[in-house]
This record gives sequence, C-alpha cells and structure tokens, in this order.
Amino acid sequence: MRGHFRVPPAGEGVVIRISPQRRAALQRAVFPVLVVLSLMMILLSRADQSVFEPLRISLTDAVAPALDALSRPIAAAGDLIDRAYMLVDLYKENARLKDENDRLLHWQQAALRLASENVELRSLLRLVPQPAVSFVTARVIANSGGAFVRNFLVDAGSDSGVARGQAVITGDGLVGRVVEVGTRAARILLVTDLNSRIPVIVERSRQRAILSGDNSGRPLLEYRDPAAAVNIGDRLVTSGEGGVFPPGLPVGVVSAVNGGTPRVAPYVELSRVEYVRIVDYGLAGGLPKPVASAPKPGGRHFPKRPWGRTVAR
Repeated sequence: MRGHFRVPPAGEGVVIRISPQRRAALQRAVFPVLVVLSLMMILLSRADQSVFEPLRISLTDAVAPALDALSRPIAAAGDLIDRAYMLVDLYKENARLKDENDRLLHWQQAALRLASENVELRSLLRLVPQPAVSFVTARVIANSGGAFVRNFLVDAGSDSGVARGQAVITGDGLVGRVVEVGTRAARILLVTDLNSRIPVIVERSRQRAILSGDNSGRPLLEYRDPAAAVNIGDRLVTSGEGGVFPPGLPVGVVSAVNGGTPRVAPYVELSRVEYVRIVDYGLAGGLPKPVASAPKPGGRHFPKRPWGRTVAR
C-alpha cells in the first residue's frame, strides 16, 4: 500500500515511504518558499542594517584568508604573463632598432661619401664659401596682433648688433624680418602681415612663388606657375631671390588649395612665440634705405621758378 508507515523488524530504523506525486508536490512548494524567504531577508536587510551587518562581517572575515590565498597565485600568474608580453615587445623593439641602425649606418656612409665629393667639387669649381652667420637671441616683449598689422617687438636693438632686414627665425622655421631698429628694441614684420612678401620655392616641384601675407593665420601663395600643380602638404622654403633671405629657410606647408590661390600654414605657431633668433646672413646691406618722411599735410612749400618767382603748391 502506498503512503503508509511500515513497522520495521528489530534492529532497523523507521522507513517513511513517499509517493512520487507527493514528492513532486513538495518540490514545487519548496521553490516559492525559498523565494519568499529571500525576499523577506532582502526586506529585513533594507529595514534594519544592524541585523545582517554582523553576519556579513563575520562571513567576510572568514572568507578573506581564502580569497587572499587564491589571489596570490593569480597575481603571480598575471605578473608572469605581463613579463612574457614585455619580453616579446622588447624582442620586437630590438629587431626594429637593429634594422633602423643598419639603415642609419648606410645613410651615414652615403653622407660621408657625398661630403667628400662635395669638398672635391667645391675645390674644382672654386665655389665661394658661405659667409659665417651671427645671431642674437631676443625675447618678444609685445605682440601687435590687431586686424591691420602682424608684428613683434623684441628686446634687442642696434646695441646688440641687430640691423634692418635681418631674418628672424625659431627652431621651427621663418618668423619674419626686422623692419625697424632702435638702440634697445626692434620691430619684426611677420610672414602673415599684409606688407610681407617672401620669395619661396616648392620643394617637390621646384616652382617659384611669392608668399603674401594678408593679416590672417594662413598666407597666400601667389605669382606661381598656373600649370604646375600644388598639393596639400607641399613644403615651402625660401628661394633666396630678392636678397632678403638666404635660400633654404623652412617657411611652411600648403594647407588648402581651394580656389585659385593656395593657403600656407607657417611652421612657426606665431601666437606662441616667446623667443626668436635674429640672424645676420650678410644680406641686410643690399636692402634699399627707408623712404624719407613726406612733408606734413597743411604745410606750404614754395619751389623756386627759374625766373625767381615762387608758387604755392
């Protein structure tokens, strides 16, 4: 008979037989009970933290040594993996540096060979050597960055050897040229000024042009050969024409070619210049002298006629 108690013989325990239907019903009833108990524990923990806090602390204290013991080998394994990756990276870096060193040695030999050939060719051509240059390092003390002018005022003048027409550069490239000189200060006309005109050459195509400032941050590349293409990224250096700048000074790169006239981004960030180098390339003596100031407006000038009469002009 199902679901009854059987009295066992002497020496045996009590055996309770449960039918499969009751066992399934019991299992179905246990799950909701556990869910309800869990919800009650959550509610109680929210209602009163002091009830479960000692139990949580005790459980944490009991589990902490085991977690610490487990974390040590995991950390050691992670450290070994990091070291293995580091060794692989060092191996790759070493291989790259060896290749780069081989290339540099190759270029060093080529440079030494070209230098030797250059010396020999110079001796054959009787080339006039470049004169030694001198320079003065000056600090920018004023920046006239208005809408109609782009120039610097530096704290070096004729007492320091600064002269009108000398080139002004930084480690990045050309800044401009000296236009006014006092005994202790000088004014620098920037490449972006409206009055700046610099003969340049495009390194890639070797075409010549004029870099014209327009008081914006990107001067214009004008008077170039329309048939020769100019691409974004083309480097510009001074061409040496005009006798103001020597050839080869870095000026900037072409930043835009929209429209008919390209725009050039100077190498020097002119808004952040603090110190400049004023270089004497020995070319300032070829510049024309400043034009004498005109008579003041309103003044009367009476030129003499050949016959002695004067007329107000």
